[in-house]
Amino acid sequence: MNTKQRKTLCTAIITALAMLTLGCDISEDRPLTVVSWGGSYARACVKGYHEAFTAETGIKINLEDYNGGLAQIRAQVQAGNVHWDVVDLRFPTWAQGCDEGLLERVEIDSLPAGADGTPAEEDFLFGTSTDCGVATLFYSTIYAYNEENIPGEKPTTIADFFDIEKFPGRRGMRRSPQENLEFALIADGVPLNKVYATLDTPEGVDRAFRKLDTIKDHIVWWEAGAQPPQMLADGEVVMTTAYNGRIFNAQVLENQPFVIVWDGQILDLSGLAIVAGTQNLEAAKKFLNFASTAKAMAGVGSYIAYSPTRHSAEALISKHAEKDVDMNPHMPNNPQNSKRALRNAWEWWSVHIDEINEQFSTWLAQ
Repeated sequence: MNTKQRKTLCTAIITALAMLTLGCDISEDRPLTVVSWGGSYARACVKGYHEAFTAETGIKINLEDYNGGLAQIRAQVQAGNVHWDVVDLRFPTWAQGCDEGLLERVEIDSLPAGADGTPAEEDFLFGTSTDCGVATLFYSTIYAYNEENIPGEKPTTIADFFDIEKFPGRRGMRRSPQENLEFALIADGVPLNKVYATLDTPEGVDRAFRKLDTIKDHIVWWEAGAQPPQMLADGEVVMTTAYNGRIFNAQVLENQPFVIVWDGQILDLSGLAIVAGTQNLEAAKKFLNFASTAKAMAGVGSYIAYSPTRHSAEALISKHAEKDVDMNPHMPNNPQNSKRALRNAWEWWSVHIDEINEQFSTWLAQ
């Protein structure tokens, strides 16, 4: 090490010691790494509350995309090298990660009160919290089609998605057993209130896979939420499962002739969790608190058709922030859209996800 390098090192050490002596948190200057689903949803979050958070706190956000799961989080925590701070998780994954100790614990009563002053514990809808925080939105997995590519009679039920004879052509489906097994059983005639009881038996799981067998040769698999709208626009598939907000944005922002079929939709929850061991814990807590306010949830719901999980946030949503479109008729939990909705049993998936994933991988390879 030469003289110049020694001086540089000494200066860095002295600066760091001085900051510690003064009680400064070096991590405060580090951008907060938030990991989410990308595309139009990420844009809705940025416009809905990320920009406001940075303006209010001065904390910059480094937004990264991923396709879900715990593998990367688990690897970071186990290696003691956590570089993700906050991650947007589906509820089943969230519950599993919380149980494994991969996520920081967050008490619901530590979160901000509702827009009307209601305590957080009362303002959040029932079933939207875990020991590691609260969900911030409802979304649903639906299926959609391009109206220009299906002449004559249009599909209206989840059974139509599986009817290759009546509606020939390729189908898009997410490369995951979640939602697909539920769709298969509903299409096979299982009542909504019996779907998870059926999946709770080996025979029920086999039944779901047998139904998927009927369209397996016609499936085009997708992994990222941005893919289904593109597949419909390109005519790669005649219909595809998708996240309702992605299809909504294609309809409203891109004027695509897409139609959502709400029958049999899987209504789900998503929310933010803090990765255990983050060196940016205080900034992550500030961000989580900000994101869980009614105003932030309504901000997201003003750009994409995902519903808030707070009672007091619902009244804050009206028109799209950039288009003259009433958002409420497009929300997944709107009474008209949710007549035949299945609420995702995240508790069931958090217990069975590993074994079902293994069965799904085996089925794919057959």
